[in-house]
Amino acid sequence: MKARLIYNPTSGQEIIKKYIADILDKLEQYGYEASAYQTTAEQDSAKKEAARATEAGFDLIIAAGGDGTINEVVAGISPFEKRPQLAIVPTGTTNDFARALKIPRGKPLEAIEIIGKNQILNIDVGHAVIRETQDEQYFINIAAGGGLTELTYSVPSHLKTAFGYLAYLAKGAELLPRVRKAPVRVVHDEGVFEGDISMFFAALTNSVGGFEKIAPDAKLDDGLFTLILVKTDNLFELIALLAIVANGKHLDDVNLEYIKTSKIEIEALGGQKILLNLDGEYGGDAPVQFDNLKGHLDMYVNLDEINDDHYLGDEETLALEAVAQKFAEEANKIKRSEEHTSELQSQRD
Repeated sequence: MKARLIYNPTSGQEIIKKYIADILDKLEQYGYEASAYQTTAEQDSAKKEAARATEAGFDLIIAAGGDGTINEVVAGISPFEKRPQLAIVPTGTTNDFARALKIPRGKPLEAIEIIGKNQILNIDVGHAVIRETQDEQYFINIAAGGGLTELTYSVPSHLKTAFGYLAYLAKGAELLPRVRKAPVRVVHDEGVFEGDISMFFAALTNSVGGFEKIAPDAKLDDGLFTLILVKTDNLFELIALLAIVANGKHLDDVNLEYIKTSKIEIEALGGQKILLNLDGEYGGDAPVQFDNLKGHLDMYVNLDEINDDHYLGDEETLALEAVAQKFAEEANKIKRSEEHTSELQSQRD
């Protein structure tokens, strides 16, 4: 059997470079003839290599990097009828997909040992078709648009590497007061939504931005997206939503639509524009159609832990809650500053 490691040398704190030889040794122990490919600055470097390795008949591809690298590898594999098995070594800043699969993050040797457990799940893949260009894309974790969804590609990569969550925190607090609603038409399995939204999320897993309860009932292999439509752009209401998202109490909030569906069509109305975010990268503009490719990839996962609601250790859970709390605090500071500026302007008038 042949295995190809495709790794991003600049992902996260660039830790993967120290472990390449050890990872290849592990793969040899598991019975693979193993080789490695280091991605380059060329556009779609990981995607092109994944496609080449698939065409060459590799049995296993390992994607090492952040969510963007994993997305590229999935996009390279997914169009083929005969597809290799997939494993991941998460070394990025957020690693949402790895979090959902309970793959050790930032620990390359522990992540590669998941292959040795030989636990495979047929996971769903999202397929996106941009209507105007007919461009086809794939995603493994989430498709999103509007509002804060531009956050992941508006934070410079060097800041992600250096500051991780802090970079997102600072940028997110800055963007929150500027979130605005736009009219859309959304067609899904249960009907049609037509109205104003500030953001939408079409999730394949339960983990978005490091928070595991945004889509708490999401399944990796049920053929369904969890579609979330945020219907408010009011700063107070958005901050209130942030406060309850961490514990999963947002599902019945009046400012949300929470829908299970296998297909989604989204188009902006009234001349508005919605930029699409696919697994944290810019994916084009709506109108778009999303289809859930049920069980499309055979993937090594941590089945011993994947259904354990208490998998996150106390320390990490507290850290994520602290991030959410800090985000809300920063947003409140900006809100108070804007209110003060508005009050001063009124007094001048």
